Amino acid sequence: MKTTKNTRRNFIQKTLMASGGIILAPNFISCSDDDDLQVDYDESQLTVQNFTYGVASFDPSNSGVIIWTRYMAADVEIIWEVSTQNDFSSILRTGKITTESSRDNTLAIELTELEADQKLYYRFISTSDNSISVVGETITLPTDATQAKLAVCSCSNYQAGLFNVYDAMANSDADIIVHLGDYFYEYGAGGYGSTEENAFLNRFHEPTGEIISLDDYRTRYKQYRSDASLQLAHQKKPFICVWDDHEIANDTFKEGAENHDEATEGSFEARKQNALQAYSEFLPFSRISADDNSVIYRSVNIGNLVNLVLMDTRLIGRDKQLNITDYFTATGFDAEAFQTALTDPTRSILGTTQRDWVISEITSSSAKWQVLGQQVLMGKMNVPAELLTAFGSPNFAAILTELVTIKLRLLNNDPTLTAEETARVTSVIPYNLDAWDGYPIDRELIYGALNGKKIVTLAGDTHNAWQNTLTAADGSEVGIELATSSVSSPGFETYLGANVNAELIAGFQDAMIALIDELNYFDASRRGFMMTTFTTTEVTSEWIFVDSILSESYSTEVGYSLTYS
Repeated sequence: MKTTKNTRRNFIQKTLMASGGIILAPNFISCSDDDDLQVDYDESQLTVQNFTYGVASFDPSNSGVIIWTRYMAADVEIIWEVSTQNDFSSILRTGKITTESSRDNTLAIELTELEADQKLYYRFISTSDNSISVVGETITLPTDATQAKLAVCSCSNYQAGLFNVYDAMANSDADIIVHLGDYFYEYGAGGYGSTEENAFLNRFHEPTGEIISLDDYRTRYKQYRSDASLQLAHQKKPFICVWDDHEIANDTFKEGAENHDEATEGSFEARKQNALQAYSEFLPFSRISADDNSVIYRSVNIGNLVNLVLMDTRLIGRDKQLNITDYFTATGFDAEAFQTALTDPTRSILGTTQRDWVISEITSSSAKWQVLGQQVLMGKMNVPAELLTAFGSPNFAAILTELVTIKLRLLNNDPTLTAEETARVTSVIPYNLDAWDGYPIDRELIYGALNGKKIVTLAGDTHNAWQNTLTAADGSEVGIELATSSVSSPGFETYLGANVNAELIAGFQDAMIALIDELNYFDASRRGFMMTTFTTTEVTSEWIFVDSILSESYSTEVGYSLTYS
């Protein structure tokens, strides 16, 4: 069947801004209408080839969405089509765009002025070789929503195992997949995530070394996007993404990273720009700053139901993390020096500009649910100082048991508790200074600005599942935290010793819940995602786990569920 389509379109080519030879803005085409475009091809002659990385869509709104693909060659004219029918019997939008080597032949079209609450289908065609992409599925958001279902994930390590979690989300009834970062890892082949147990999968990183150059980052994205399960998730669901640290380098902050050595790896700023350029090519996002791809924080409104405030706790404003070991001296832990550093009002995880924006977004919103989509745990994860120093030692289990016993006696108002015993469980310090616990001033500034509004915080990063009650310094409850496990990255189970088993893991989980005041649920060993559903009256979240990342045959189960109103 030969097809000829006449439509009207109007392209606006967004400005590219270069700095130091590095393009900072992605090559978006923004499309609000159609010109008189003649598209002439024989659909029966088209074959699936040269669109080997699939299709994707990003950042749906009530009037638009971004559609994406990558073609295998530069300087090739590609036709894109959008329809409300999966057979493309009528075309809603169409146009042409030419691939460019400057953005690794990736294509991103930002569709605007669409009708709200639509299911859309899209595809890409090259008449130069008669190739066609798979058909992608996406949506525009409603203006009057009564329900929104988000699949929330983070931390996918190609070397650590199969992406069954992506497959499960692709086949779920989620409206949107929210990815909270660590979309990939920067380490070389055989590094973090590789074990004797998963070596048979032959999922070793490409390129083989740690990634630093622009070509390195692009190659790593292409390896991950060659995975069939990840391709399926992108094909079936629109993604809303923010980066964490590993899209650049481990434990990134605004001026450097733990996993970057300027003496041997060159300028961190150059590496960061390489990482952000590749990110914008493979994971495009709608911007509040059109000319700067380092500003990823933004908000997504799902009707008047959900105000999803996406934050960057990693790159744009974060001061360098504190290191707890710096405060241990020959005579013990220097609590005074640690508290002075921890409560330094000049230290920030967001930066002043972003923090003010976040507060304004929350306080000015009339949406039912104020949802913070971000990377690291916000809840206060304070553990007995004694336990932190014992972690990894042979007597860790014995000390943990003693402390839990004391804490339970304290909660039950046991009059026989001694002052020394009480001090063992009340002398606490944050276990993870890379999270909000390392930046308590910023956290309290946000809590203090809520004016009675309750927040729902989404978090990733830790590779484990958590649920916290969020409380301000004065003890008032300000909301809840829902933290997802990982797609494949290993969790706490890898730190519990060679003889770890289900009973030991369960005991450790129960102990942490007993010792950490804000913590209500903790899974230390399983891979999965959260399915979080918002309605006009409540939030329901299910922590869904896969039983294997070492076999393509897998099953899922709900490990925990919560309803909040």
